[in-house]
Amino acid sequence: MLVLITGGAGYIGSTVASACEDAGHQVVILDDFSTGRREFIGDRKLYEGDIADVELIDRICAENQIDAVVDCAAKIVVPESVEQPLSYYENNVSKTVKLLEALDRNGVHRFLFSSSASIYAPDENFIVTEESPLRPGSPYARTKFMVEMILEDFTKASDMRVLSLRYFNPIGTDPKLRSGQQLEHPSHVLAKLLEAWQKGETFTVTGVDWPTRDGSGIRDFIHVWDLAQAHVAALEGFDKATAEEHYQVFNIGTGNGVTVKELAASFEEISGDPLKVEFGPSRPGDVAGVYSVSPKAKDVLGWEAKLTEQQAVRDAIAWLPVRKEMLGY
Repeated sequence: MLVLITGGAGYIGSTVASACEDAGHQVVILDDFSTGRREFIGDRKLYEGDIADVELIDRICAENQIDAVVDCAAKIVVPESVEQPLSYYENNVSKTVKLLEALDRNGVHRFLFSSSASIYAPDENFIVTEESPLRPGSPYARTKFMVEMILEDFTKASDMRVLSLRYFNPIGTDPKLRSGQQLEHPSHVLAKLLEAWQKGETFTVTGVDWPTRDGSGIRDFIHVWDLAQAHVAALEGFDKATAEEHYQVFNIGTGNGVTVKELAASFEEISGDPLKVEFGPSRPGDVAGVYSVSPKAKDVLGWEAKLTEQQAVRDAIAWLPVRKEMLGY
């Protein structure tokens, strides 16, 4: 297949691109480089620009026989979305509508959407399936929820077919170290652990009064390479998955809940160094968390997570010197 990956110079998009190529597919990258890195492109065909630039989308479709689109172009920082909600609604919702209009006009009707498990309502047992109630708790999460509703409606009114992949918590890096977490000061928990470990600083567990087994938030930490493999499985199984219902959702997680304190303990074990840990209040927009117990991705797409959070930590540590050499920090 020839796959257009929007946001393909970012952390997730570049890893998905590598997984697609490893599986024998061709990729075309569209990125505005607001957070993506040119170093992750390699010799892939690149278009620099915005997903809402409909003339650019027309040109990409005219110059390439696009079989499917993987949409990884979104703002993703929860606290920032609380501070800048309009920016998130414009970027994540309005621009996606423009992209869909252009793709439909050009006859591109396979669309993989990077959604989020943050749209689920809190669950007293912290477990969810694709049928669980939805109640997004931040502007970021609401943008994902809104786009999902738009996509479902659009599949009923057009030839567009959509698979929404609800990511849980990607961590780690491409095991071959071709790309990885590119932000110098990212906000997710493993990045904070890595930064504290590197600098000999204190790691802050944000939120310790959640109703979990140890008070810290609980997450379904999925290795980013497993996540990338899920996209390959979705692309290869796309037509079968959408044969009857043109809009489908899949939870992409491991099925295991790990608390932030437990991840910090695993990090100490793998790194061999003790961490300085303190406890602080939760961040704006944070939730206790959930993890997936659904077999749908395995049953329909033949995909399941194979790598552990310990492997993700090892790969993330291995990425640090490569990132320093590649990106300068």
